[in-house]
Amino acid sequence: MRNVWEGKGPFRRKKLLSRVAEERRKDVLWFSSPGRAEIVGNHTDHNRGKVLVSAVSCDVLAAVLPENGFVEIASEGFRPIRVELGSLSSQEGERGKSSSLVRGVLAFLAKKGKLAGFRAYTHSNIFRGAGVSSSAAFCVLIAEIENVLAFGGQLTPLEKAQAGQFAENVYFGKPCGLLDQCGVAFGGLNKIDFLRPDAPAVTSLPPLKGYSIVLTNTGGSHSSLTDHYAAIGREMGDVAAFFGKKTLREVDFDALIEALPRLKKRVSERAILRSIHFFEENARVERAAEALQRGDAAKFLDQIRASGESSYKLLQNCFVPGSVSQPLALALKVSEMTLQEGAFRMMGGGFTGAVLAFVKEGGEDAYMESMARVFGTDSVDLTHLRTAGAVLLKD
Repeated sequence: MRNVWEGKGPFRRKKLLSRVAEERRKDVLWFSSPGRAEIVGNHTDHNRGKVLVSAVSCDVLAAVLPENGFVEIASEGFRPIRVELGSLSSQEGERGKSSSLVRGVLAFLAKKGKLAGFRAYTHSNIFRGAGVSSSAAFCVLIAEIENVLAFGGQLTPLEKAQAGQFAENVYFGKPCGLLDQCGVAFGGLNKIDFLRPDAPAVTSLPPLKGYSIVLTNTGGSHSSLTDHYAAIGREMGDVAAFFGKKTLREVDFDALIEALPRLKKRVSERAILRSIHFFEENARVERAAEALQRGDAAKFLDQIRASGESSYKLLQNCFVPGSVSQPLALALKVSEMTLQEGAFRMMGGGFTGAVLAFVKEGGEDAYMESMARVFGTDSVDLTHLRTAGAVLLKD
């Protein structure tokens, strides 16, 4: 893992410090919260499935000053957010806005003890709305700041992840699972089994040697696609309900296949296909994890390709249904035509967003140039697995 500053730290620090009063610079605390790469396990966490996820080296960087009674966050390109610590109930007018994420995280943590006020100035180099979890990084950042200022560093990564999920589900209005927040909070590369969402099983895995990670932002944003995103979990839930269960993890796959003639009279064929994806994806997570533990790059990359193909054909989240705008699908095709050694897939919620590629070392420039030619230089990023989750930085 490279240093969390990725060679740009001094510039980013100086930029943020210019916003902090000169006489208070000695009080500044620095925090970093990473993006995440969803490697295998696309849309399985909300049905208590399995995932393979890693923190990556892009991040939200924050300069923080302690305050009393309020939290104020100024982020480049956004209006400042101010939340009074005495006013943490959900506000209807905030749904879908960043301020709801701040208020939601604080409301969750307020149940654990007295909160600390602070003022934060942030800068992010995470692709926004592109499936790299900029919102999860932001939420877990807030949780980590409170962890240091109010809780003496005693909050677990899971508690910080749960604070972020609560904010997204209840305050923001996005019915996400816990994958994104766990990827950010735990750091490193992990297999996570959400059979028990309140106590997921987390297994640390070694990184893939000999390959670099390239992210390509294909354009667009998830912010207006919540309904499409939510439909995936809802349709999987419809299939589970056919068997009298709440989640697909409680359903036997053989029973599902046996019931297909009756099932297709009750739910859509798309719901069935998405549910088959769930079961097959869980098995791929196990195979990919085993391959990493053995150092079997070929088998690991096979699982990446199969997962991406399943997202395209069964999960059907590589473009917005009925839309002629299909940048993610185009990026996948360009990757297929140009990536010589490695594997690629769409990443995150889908419908728009980012393509993740594992590229054989030495082939990064050629692949990145081909993607940049279509999607722009600023849309292609060479990144790395990061061992640290959201963290207080110490010089």
